[in-house]
Amino acid sequence: MPLMNHDNALTAGHDRRRFLAYFSAIGLGGTLLPGVLWARAVGGEEITVATIACAEEIAGLRFSEEQRQQMVEGLRSQESQIEQLHAIKLENSVAPAVIFDPVPPGATLDLPAKHPSVHSRVAARAVPANLEELAFLPVTELAELVRRRKVTSMQLTEMYLGRIKRYDPVLKAVITVTEERARRQAAAADAEIARGKYRGPLHGIPWGAKDLLAVKDYKTTWGAGPYRDQIIDADATVVQRLDAAGAVLIAKLTLGELAQGDIWFGGTTKNPWNLAQGSSGSSAGPASAAAAGLVGFAIGTETLGSISSPSTRNGVTGLRPTFGRVPRTGAMALSWTMDKIGPIARSVEDCALVLEAIHGPDNLDRTVKDIPFSWDATLKATTLRVGYNKAAFELPERNDKNQLQHGTKRFDDAALDVLRKLGVRLIPVELPEMPYGAMRLVLTAEGAAAFDELTRSGRDRELVQQTPRDWANTFRTARFIPAVDYVNANRARTLAMQKWHTLFQTVDVIVTPTNVGAQLTATNLTGHPAVIVPSGFRDTSETDATQVPVSLTFLGGLYQEAKLLAVAKAWQDATDFHLKHPVVKV
Repeated sequence: MPLMNHDNALTAGHDRRRFLAYFSAIGLGGTLLPGVLWARAVGGEEITVATIACAEEIAGLRFSEEQRQQMVEGLRSQESQIEQLHAIKLENSVAPAVIFDPVPPGATLDLPAKHPSVHSRVAARAVPANLEELAFLPVTELAELVRRRKVTSMQLTEMYLGRIKRYDPVLKAVITVTEERARRQAAAADAEIARGKYRGPLHGIPWGAKDLLAVKDYKTTWGAGPYRDQIIDADATVVQRLDAAGAVLIAKLTLGELAQGDIWFGGTTKNPWNLAQGSSGSSAGPASAAAAGLVGFAIGTETLGSISSPSTRNGVTGLRPTFGRVPRTGAMALSWTMDKIGPIARSVEDCALVLEAIHGPDNLDRTVKDIPFSWDATLKATTLRVGYNKAAFELPERNDKNQLQHGTKRFDDAALDVLRKLGVRLIPVELPEMPYGAMRLVLTAEGAAAFDELTRSGRDRELVQQTPRDWANTFRTARFIPAVDYVNANRARTLAMQKWHTLFQTVDVIVTPTNVGAQLTATNLTGHPAVIVPSGFRDTSETDATQVPVSLTFLGGLYQEAKLLAVAKAWQDATDFHLKHPVVKV
């Protein structure tokens, strides 16, 4: 159908949509162009002043007729540039030339010094006749049993493999069992330990990897149908480092497709505390498997809540390290400036032990800095400045209309009481206020770029999740983000980073309700680390007596995980929520 003039275009719905389609990727090519390619595929029309006029609505601009005429030639030239870019094969592993650094300009950090790690002393435990009684032990206790050769790595591996086979048909937390690799690693670990070569607390401990980490000779599916047969011929850096620590990889665990939610191409990963619920995501499998005793620990990732949310839902402990702590080489990219890799386990110290093994530069992920992390289990929380998110804690459970606004208030208040009883002097702090939701444009634009070919090829139709809030539609919508606004979102992010840096000059650690306020979005944008710990259990509803976990979050300064973990450990040691585990009915 031929183009209509501007006035008619504004009133004719079908053609107006075609005009708008010209600029469906407004920002990725500069000013107003890349969607032209989509439109040409649909109708083949040239860019004219009429299409520019329609596109102005999306860009939030208004040009004169003369200005539109001047723009035509430049936009046609940009079309050629975009066509050339689309001819380049860009694998997901190719990172942008621009590198994000969470340290704001001019800031100085009191960086941790390198010193020998100090681990907790663990009492010897008798080995039960039924090895499955060990399934829910933290790594600290499993490691002591292995080190003392009271139990072998092979015995633990076979026990966990058996539990996967029994419980995973219900939980759907596993995509691939790496059985052959696991037995080979367990045998090697036992042989080394028998010779007196003990590599440390992860030696011989079975673990699971979120299936966006590449493992040679095994599928790496990213939880998504279009990639369900993908094999990446290399091990991710994190996998290599855990191999070097002697850990035993037994399974590749589920993630919501392309790191969203808990629905993947094989179904919905379940919360072992309540099988009527999904596990939340996107580290759905790591959290569910850790909670259900299918692995000793797991590795998850977070871009905007993907460790925090499933750790909360499944009642496990999650660590989201500082952005730039852990190399992402070999991991699926969703957002190059926000993706982070961290452990999901059964205790705070477990997370510290895993971070010891996986942190530090690999000379491939250029965001990672050579900053020491030395765990000290004896560091006292009372020696640190601990703030609490005053506004969030003081928010009433319900507002004046009886609407729930702080559903975990009684648990959060009780958590503060625990810290006070430990002798921690709590300092009230106000979190910086910024339009963090608007800055989420960064994530959606980068995600759309990471999966540009999936959208342009139309293979996004193969994704299971197809609602307006799911990636397939989000990636299409993101193509309307002007490049100028993507850059300005990052400039606003700089201001947020500066404000949070100033806040962490006054305290070392901040305790906050997990799901009240904007802390989750804010700190994922600024790159600050967080520890999420189970803090109680509540009924799922007034009519359902099933109890599910709730959580508490501790936030730390950039690269200050040692202090952050010390406070979280002190709180966790004074409670017993992390020692409870679900009973999965099969």
